[in-house]
This record gives sequence, structure tokens and C-alpha cells, in this order.
Amino acid sequence: MNHNATLPAPPRRVRGFVLTGLAVVALAVTVFPMRRMLTMAAPRCMAGRWHGCYDTFNGLVLMTLVALPVSLLVVWVLARSRRGADGTSPWRMSLAEVGMVHGTTPFLWMTMMPGAEPGTEAGAVSLVPLRDLVTMGPLGIAGNLLVFASLGFFAPMRFAALASVPRILALGAGCSALVEIAQYVFRLDRVSSVDDVLVNTTGAVLAGLASRHWWRTAAQAPTDRPRPAMAGRP
Repeated sequence: MNHNATLPAPPRRVRGFVLTGLAVVALAVTVFPMRRMLTMAAPRCMAGRWHGCYDTFNGLVLMTLVALPVSLLVVWVLARSRRGADGTSPWRMSLAEVGMVHGTTPFLWMTMMPGAEPGTEAGAVSLVPLRDLVTMGPLGIAGNLLVFASLGFFAPMRFAALASVPRILALGAGCSALVEIAQYVFRLDRVSSVDDVLVNTTGAVLAGLASRHWWRTAAQAPTDRPRPAMAGRP
């Protein structure tokens, strides 16, 4: 029997429905605890007001959810345009590209929001590890873990060069360090902390480990195909 044969259409279709259903349930479970704060930001966001929507955590979360159908449509368009590409999965590649942007941009926007007195002086700098960790609180730690989680999850699926844990760690650490440096250089009145880099990097690595099955499969796929026979030497 050929164990490498592709799955027939019905099982693949059922698996797609199951994964879609699980994604919908996970989204509902995530949104339900935040329904009150999302409804508070809804009037200003729907009215197109900048203040109270795009400069608040509630408003950014709401607009991220509102933009989710648009991102899924972009995934569908990209996958359709890549149909028939050799050696790659068009759906996986398209989902990885859109997921990196959709899941990372809102958190980067939050990290670059100015503090109470932006532009007056550079923010504080904390270079002692674990000093600020105790002051973050559970919500702050969870938020920092999610900053580059989408990047760590999808980047190795899209780029084979990043398909290893050390490289994901380097990617998360480098991006986190750039964010902290930018906060200080642009005088956003925020604390540039080494603990933010540590937590952000941890989130990227954990997310990369969660998607390890898919990016390992993508990295090994080209080597699984039979190689053409070499011409005999004279």
C-alpha cells in the first residue's frame, strides 16, 4: 500500500470542517470574557473616532476581531492564486503570511503607544533582569507573551530558514530589542525593560513550539520527494 498517497476528498473535507469549528469555538471562548470591554469601545470605533478606539487596548482588540474576516478573505485569495505551485502548500503559506501580519501588527501598535508625557524626555530604562517582572501582573505578562506569538507561530511555517528553535529565539529577541530601543529613541514616555524582551521572546518560542509539527513538515517536504536519477558516468 502507498502510505504517501493523499487523503481522499471526504476525509480532508471533514478534517477542514472540524478545524474550522474548533477555531470558531476557540474564538468564542476568547471573546466571551472580553465582551463588556469590547462593547464599551464599539461606539467610538464604529463612528471612526481615533481617540478612544485606536489609542486604547479595547479598541485595538475590537478592530482586530472586526478585521479577521478580511484577513481570511486575503488568505483565500492568495491560496487560490498559488494553486498548483510545486513543493509548497498554498493554504499553509498564505495563512502564515497573513497570520504574521494580522497577529503581530496590533500588538506592535500597542507597544508603540505613547505614555502620559510623550516627547518631553526619554522613558526609563531597566536593564536588570526580572526586576520589572513582578510589577507586570498576570495581564501584563500575558500581553507581552502575545506580542510576537503570531510571528513565532507562523514565521517558521513560511520561511524554512527560520524552522528551528534557536532561530525563532533569535528572531523574537531581535524584534523585541528593536521595539524597546524604538520606545526610548522616540521618547514615548515608556519603560524600556530587558524583562519585556525576555517575556516577548518566550512568547515567540512557545508559539513556535506549538506550530512545530507544521513547520517541520514544511521544511522536510522538499527532501521527501524522489530525486531524479543521475546519469551514469562514462
